[in-house]
Amino acid sequence: MKSFWTTIILACLLSIIAATAVDILISTRIPIIGKHIGLTYSLNPGIAWGIQLPRGIQEIMILGALAAVAHMARSAKTTVSIQAYALIIGGGMANVIDRLRDGYVTDFVQIGTFPIFNVADSFVCIGVGMLLIEAVFPKILAFQSRK
Repeated sequence: MKSFWTTIILACLLSIIAATAVDILISTRIPIIGKHIGLTYSLNPGIAWGIQLPRGIQEIMILGALAAVAHMARSAKTTVSIQAYALIIGGGMANVIDRLRDGYVTDFVQIGTFPIFNVADSFVCIGVGMLLIEAVFPKILAFQSRK
């Protein structure tokens, strides 16, 4: 259980540090691989892919989703699922904290035409990906039981 909380704290802190650094340091696009990959400062008032819901409803949905994931994490039995839920919770918490500062989530990673995202979003997606892999290939990961 210690690694669960450590992962949540690290994912949250790294995400907040990255967003804060971008807020301070980036004002114009920084190309990494031409126009295909770069750092682009963007403020997102909405949720995933910039979808914006009415004020109040959006916040309730975000907090409800975090609470649902935290509830699901309680039944995690493998190391993979425990860490996956921790990444999702840590990334989600970081986006909530970022939003509390100024009403926006700071996004900055631009890859092709995919919507601009941030480190916290990456942690959430990695966590979801881990859960999907575990669901599709349960026998491969079955040896990792909860300690």
